[in-house]
Amino acid sequence: MTGELHLTVLRHGRSRADDENVHEGRYDSPLNPEGEAQAAALAAYWTAHPPGFDRAYTSTLARAHGTARIVTDALGVPLTPTDLLREWDNGPLAGRGREEALERYPIPAFRHDLDPFTPEGGESQAAIRARALHSLELVWNGGGQRVLLVTHGGFGNSLLRELLGTQRGWFAFGDTAFATLRLSRGSHTALLTGVDLTPHLP
Repeated sequence: MTGELHLTVLRHGRSRADDENVHEGRYDSPLNPEGEAQAAALAAYWTAHPPGFDRAYTSTLARAHGTARIVTDALGVPLTPTDLLREWDNGPLAGRGREEALERYPIPAFRHDLDPFTPEGGESQAAIRARALHSLELVWNGGGQRVLLVTHGGFGNSLLRELLGTQRGWFAFGDTAFATLRLSRGSHTALLTGVDLTPHLP
C-alpha cells in the first residue's frame, strides 16, 4: 500500500440520551428521529457529492451503528462494526442524569492518565489512547484509500489526538459532523483538512 489514506471521522446523529439529558458514554441510546433525519441528510449529501469511500467502520453502539447503516446503505459501502470505536467507557456515569452524576461523582481537580474514569470504574485516558491506536492500526492495515469511521465525540477526539500528536487538544464534533484527514503512508505526516463539517445541515 502506497500513497495516502484519506480518513473521514464522523460523529453519530442526535440520540435519545440527548433528549433525556443524561451522560452517554457506554449508555446504548439509539438515534432519535432528529438524529435519523440528520443521518439521512448526510447520506443524501454524499450521494450527490460522492466521497468515494472504499470501506467504513463503525462503533457497535446503537447511535453510531444506526448512523453508519443509514449512510453506508445509501452509498453501497461495505461496513465493519467494531467495539474498538465505541465511546469512552464512563463507568457508573453511563445513563445517569447530569446533576446526579456531578453530585455523586464530582470532577476531581486532577486525574492521572492511569486513573479510571471514576473511582467506581471506567476507562483511564491511557486505556482510551491505547484503544485509539489499536483502532487506527486496524484501519491502516484494513485496505482501501478512502475510509469512513463512524464513532462518538469523545473517541473521535481521541483518534484525532493520536494522529496529530495533540494530547490536550479538543476538536468540535456536532451531531453528524465529521473531520477529514490525509495520512501519508511514506512519513508520519497527518494533514487535518476539515473539522466539525456539516455541509448537509441547514
